[in-house]
Amino acid sequence: MVTRIGTKQRKTRHKNQHSYKTRGKVSLSKYFQEFQDGDKVCLKTHPSIQKGRFFPRFHGITGTVAGKKGECYGVTIRDGSKQKLLYVHPIHLKKQ
Repeated sequence: MVTRIGTKQRKTRHKNQHSYKTRGKVSLSKYFQEFQDGDKVCLKTHPSIQKGRFFPRFHGITGTVAGKKGECYGVTIRDGSKQKLLYVHPIHLKKQ
């Protein structure tokens, strides 16, 4: 098995790009948004904020909020036949 070189953000040039209309300051309402347990959320990486990011494979997947740890939310997703728990900052979450 070959060891992967680089970080978990490698080969994400187009996933981690804003459109030209949405560049600039981050809206504070999106940064501090609140979720309740059981809410359905979509995982969308916000490219200008590295804190609380998830692995790029899960970009665009819908999950369920399963609690809060610090300022990040625990989101359960289904990866194949497994249930996984990701801790994600609210800037990278979009309510469904």
